[in-house]
Amino acid sequence: MKQLSPQKIALAVAAPLAAAVVSIVVSSLAVLASNKSPMLAYKTMWEFGTEGGSLMEMLNQATPYYIAAIAIAVTFRAGLFNIGVEGQLRLGALFSAYIGAMFTLPPVLHVLAVFIVAMTIGGIWASIAAYLKVKRGVNEVISTIMLNSLAVGLTSFLFSKYFAVITEGSNNLSTKELPESAWFPDLVPLLTKLGVPEQPGGSVNGMLLVAIALGFIFWFVVNRTRFGFELRASGANPIAARVSGVNSKKMIVIALVISGAIAGLSGLPAVLGETHAYNMGFRSGIGFSAIAVALLGRNSAGGMAISALLFGFLEVSSRALELIDIAPETYVIMQGSILLSSVIAYEVVRRLKLTLQSKELAKVVAA
Repeated sequence: MKQLSPQKIALAVAAPLAAAVVSIVVSSLAVLASNKSPMLAYKTMWEFGTEGGSLMEMLNQATPYYIAAIAIAVTFRAGLFNIGVEGQLRLGALFSAYIGAMFTLPPVLHVLAVFIVAMTIGGIWASIAAYLKVKRGVNEVISTIMLNSLAVGLTSFLFSKYFAVITEGSNNLSTKELPESAWFPDLVPLLTKLGVPEQPGGSVNGMLLVAIALGFIFWFVVNRTRFGFELRASGANPIAARVSGVNSKKMIVIALVISGAIAGLSGLPAVLGETHAYNMGFRSGIGFSAIAVALLGRNSAGGMAISALLFGFLEVSSRALELIDIAPETYVIMQGSILLSSVIAYEVVRRLKLTLQSKELAKVVAA
């Protein structure tokens, strides 16, 4: 069994430790700028964020982040960058809510049907970028950014003009409510049976189980299957992969379509587990935050799970900052500093590792 040297262990710990220190310093400076104590801010966030109800809300916030991050990680592993997750998930959520409300099926089948609609719409929208990449050589970053804007406009147009049901006396437009057979169950009853104390008004979105399952599937497919190997090979070295028989254009199409399909699912926690419809209050920015989650999690299933939980915790716990007259938006600075410092730290460590490997190789050659 290969033993890890103290140097390698130190380098593995150095990156996250350095990122944590830098992000704490930057966040503290932001709090100091508002003439408040950073220690008081962190204490308030921790006490509020570790309450039972807050932890449940953290899981609910992290669930769509994690699903969307997996969608992005699929393309990262293929050497691509799908920035269009936000548009794909919004279209998927809108069409799945609208079409899902048109019929009634047995509970499990109805939920599966909504899943299929969301994944199909997300995959179709992502396939436009795949076609432009393969047939016209258009960079997927540019095409997905443009498609994002188009998707947001198209969603707003279809929703307001055709899909929304106008309720007299209400300004909140919404699609027709989904039948109960399409509702995803709350996990609180299950958690209560397992011994978790029930929190008044607390809920845990059942889509959390779907997110966990997707995480395991992502890990297995990427690391334990031939398709996953070809995906990683295409991303690591497209020329070498092509020479070894991997159809790079086919991998581009498959990666982007799968990414879009998974992105379509990331809008369903709200549709199936919270509002049971698509309305004007649909949560925005999930796709963009998921990019940070994927980058911070290093595109690994476990890393992205921790990253999504961290983002969810910061988002929920920051609400308590208003109690001590600190703008709750401070958590955005915290998120940004964590991401930026992590990217820089991991890049520095990567270069140090390459330097050490070069020195070790030189010693072996000299011997």
